[in-house]
Amino acid sequence: MERRIVRARVTGRVQGVSFRVWTLREAEKLDLVGWVRNEADGSVSALLAGSEDAVGAMLERLWRGPAGAAVATVEFDDVQMDELPARFVITG
Repeated sequence: MERRIVRARVTGRVQGVSFRVWTLREAEKLDLVGWVRNEADGSVSALLAGSEDAVGAMLERLWRGPAGAAVATVEFDDVQMDELPARFVITG
């Protein structure tokens, strides 16, 4: 299986709306590994790793977010990493 790894940054009203918990649940549904965390600037960052289709689907879902979120932007870059978490986690 071809694995894609992406680092994403989501801006807008994305803190205080359960965005991290929602991201964890959506990532688990797609069999992704990685992490999600709040950033000091009010954005949310995530590392998404899995199949090309699953990562693409998660990037689309990030635009929607949970109820109460108002996503302004989703920026992402493909990255290379040798070590990944064993599962998807909330890190901060």
